[in-house]
Amino acid sequence: MKKIINTPNAPAPIGPYNQATLINGTLYISGQIPIDPATGNLVEGDIKKETTQSMENLKAILDAAGMTFDHVVKTSIFIKDMNQFSKINEAYGAYFDAETAPARETVEVANLPKFVNVEISMIAVK
Repeated sequence: MKKIINTPNAPAPIGPYNQATLINGTLYISGQIPIDPATGNLVEGDIKKETTQSMENLKAILDAAGMTFDHVVKTSIFIKDMNQFSKINEAYGAYFDAETAPARETVEVANLPKFVNVEISMIAVK
């Protein structure tokens, strides 16, 4: 049975979707952008801070589903500027052990919601 996961500790969806869907032990987390859930404001100006905020939003959703980053098996990172790849990796990498990090792709895109610089989605399995 499908269970919808939403938490006030991550930004509310800005469209017709939920933060995550849990089905048969697999959690599909919608892309998270650098919105501070406490203020509703975008975190801007530094790609590492933007990436960290996106990861903290993902962490809150994982927590709401009773999971951690150890459960993550796949991530997708969408960025506006591939020249920021190494800085994004630094912030992103702080949340995973390199030896057990999930599979991932990173894709440069023309634009993202609210014209942010980074969006990250995840799949986790318990």
